[in-house]
Amino acid sequence: MTPAKRMEQRLKRLQEHLKRENPVLVEAVNQYRELDAIAKKLGLLAGDESYATQISWWPMISVLGTFSAGKSSFINTFLDLDLQRTGNQAVDDRFTVITFSPDGQVRTLPGLALDGDPRFPFYQISEDIEQVSKGEGAKIDSYLQMKIAPSEKLRGKILIDSPGFDADEQRKATLRITDHIIELSDLVLVFFDARHPEPGAMQDTLEHLVKGAMRRSDSSKFLFILNQIDTSAREDNLEDIVSSWQKALVQQGLSAGSFHILFNDKLAVPVPNENVWARYVAKRDADYTRIMARVEGVNTERVYRIVGAMESQANEIEQQAVPRLRQALQRWKKQVLMTDAFAFGLLAIVLLTMSIEFEYWEGFLFNPPWLSSLAGNIWTTGAVMTVVALLALGLHYLVRNRLAKRIAATLGTDEPYGNLSAAFLKSTKVWRSIFQTTPAGWGRRTRGRLDTIRHTTDRFVQHLNDRFTSPSGDKNPSGDKAKSASSAPA
Repeated sequence: MTPAKRMEQRLKRLQEHLKRENPVLVEAVNQYRELDAIAKKLGLLAGDESYATQISWWPMISVLGTFSAGKSSFINTFLDLDLQRTGNQAVDDRFTVITFSPDGQVRTLPGLALDGDPRFPFYQISEDIEQVSKGEGAKIDSYLQMKIAPSEKLRGKILIDSPGFDADEQRKATLRITDHIIELSDLVLVFFDARHPEPGAMQDTLEHLVKGAMRRSDSSKFLFILNQIDTSAREDNLEDIVSSWQKALVQQGLSAGSFHILFNDKLAVPVPNENVWARYVAKRDADYTRIMARVEGVNTERVYRIVGAMESQANEIEQQAVPRLRQALQRWKKQVLMTDAFAFGLLAIVLLTMSIEFEYWEGFLFNPPWLSSLAGNIWTTGAVMTVVALLALGLHYLVRNRLAKRIAATLGTDEPYGNLSAAFLKSTKVWRSIFQTTPAGWGRRTRGRLDTIRHTTDRFVQHLNDRFTSPSGDKNPSGDKAKSASSAPA
């Protein structure tokens, strides 16, 4: 089976799952197919690639942070299960993907269960690990594991627990997986340990997580959580500690995301001053309620995220990929013309110098001895001219191909919208003139197909809005169809 057919089967399995889990999104897969076709025509995607596989179709919540920050304790409390090991040391050095168990059993499966299953967002992640850390791709079980747990909180969701960043030796691969998780997640909970008095001690973690959030257009999905804040109750300096951490985040450039505090009742020791403790508990409860509201909202946010990603992808193709390809083609044309002029000019100078050396000129008249014999033989003359033309043409194509490869090397191979380098090389094939500055596969028809996708996306959003709101005040603006759609889980 070809890679393209395997991808098509994967998309069909995805649609079969969505028919049962969320019928509203079934048509979205078809729109991603249309988007894929446009990208493949431009050369941005290979035959076995799809934009649909670059997002998670399942609601995902990731829990990140340093070791001893209370990530595992939070997960156990949330699930009401003693699932994750806890402690002050780095007790778990792998990413744990936690999913719902329909048979009431708790199981732990190896990383291969995720790497080899196209239904999960870690399909073939070993290849990405191999790219950043040679030889580590084969050690997928050292990085990933899956746990199946019978908690209703997991039904329809994927929860991801991460190893502590400062506890992992294979840092490059760990951060690569972290970036992958952040990219796919609907909600990212970033835990810090309030028992560390100096936020500067976490400089490396702050730089990677916070600056990563700052660069993203969806940075509002980050919740920064200062855990174990109860340890400051005796000194009653809650506001000072929170302010110190908020300042550390601002210094890193963070302007989005929200900041919360937490502590675990089972581990906390109340202070004698009841008023102080009541203030800590009230603040913790209010923040926990806000966190849980975001957690419960990921099902709805997931649908908007998937539809929004489709429109963003269409916009990036037209507004980023195509203009960059146009600029690269203009640069390529200019360099080819300049190099051709230099090469042929240099060749002309060499030939002129040689003809003068061999005394082929009589004043300003070019009259070599062999010219008269060629003049009487039209076939020989034609053959010579053909050879000269082929040599010139060969030199031209050698120049343009080398320059195309040089420019392609400066373009991205892993942009959000695809492989820009491959798309540029497709636009510089031998049958395309250097004066064609419109990328291969781009034109009025392609632009119209993207407009159709954007229009379909708008209809998706309107349909989703009808499930939650009615600006006109109607109780059921969409009729029976809206009622039917709202019965499916988001």
